[in-house]
Amino acid sequence: MRKLSEALKYIFLIIISFISIFPFVWMIIGATNTSTDITKGKLLFGNQFVRNFKVLVETVDLPQILFNSAKIAVFTTLISLLIASLAGYGFELYKSKFKEKIYAFMLLTMMVPFAALMIPLFRLFANANMLDSHIAVIIPSVASIFIIFFFRQNTKSFPLELVQAARVDGLNEFQIFFYIYMPTMKSTYAAASIIVFMTAWNNFLWPLIILQSQSKKTITLVISSLSSAYFPDFGVIMVAIIIATLPTILIFFLMQKRFVEGMLGSIK
Repeated sequence: MRKLSEALKYIFLIIISFISIFPFVWMIIGATNTSTDITKGKLLFGNQFVRNFKVLVETVDLPQILFNSAKIAVFTTLISLLIASLAGYGFELYKSKFKEKIYAFMLLTMMVPFAALMIPLFRLFANANMLDSHIAVIIPSVASIFIIFFFRQNTKSFPLELVQAARVDGLNEFQIFFYIYMPTMKSTYAAASIIVFMTAWNNFLWPLIILQSQSKKTITLVISSLSSAYFPDFGVIMVAIIIATLPTILIFFLMQKRFVEGMLGSIK
């Protein structure tokens, strides 16, 4: 009975793994085939990868587009981590009469869908003459309520004795944050950086609204424009998707250990 249970468990895991991995395998296979072969559902590798890549490079300014996406994702990640960690640190370590009410109100804002904020945000940036700029894409993403919540929950396990000892040694509050809190919470920063970077890199709706110049578009917008062509070349689209996927996969695997530690609330 135990062997049967183990066998069923592994069969279930194999099926789930196949369902999860198949889209990526299909993407890689599709990048080596023509659009006609992909439409027919061909599941064998072809010899059209170089041709598809050349067409992509000739169609769009790939280095500029990747630079745009990287610029937005990196700046969003750095600023968001700084603001969210400062907020999470402050909410957990300092006492205030209205602290919990403010925090509860901030959590409530997570229920507001972004679609309800698009028009007010657009009018705000239009009045500020900031349309068609990368900073207009970055600003709405830097104060993520979820990341603030994430940092506060992890800060609950931060040893307060370190803060008290640092104050006795004469460090001010910012020195404590930068020299003690940040190095101690590096696993939390790693997990949060992966979440923020992937969200910023894959962001589509807000950049679609704000960015109008072709030279300022991101990789997600380019993939969308390739897909919406009258005769979309699916082989070229698959190559573009692979290129767009590689940075997030690379960052995740490089920081995988820290990500797991951070999600579990580990402090090292």
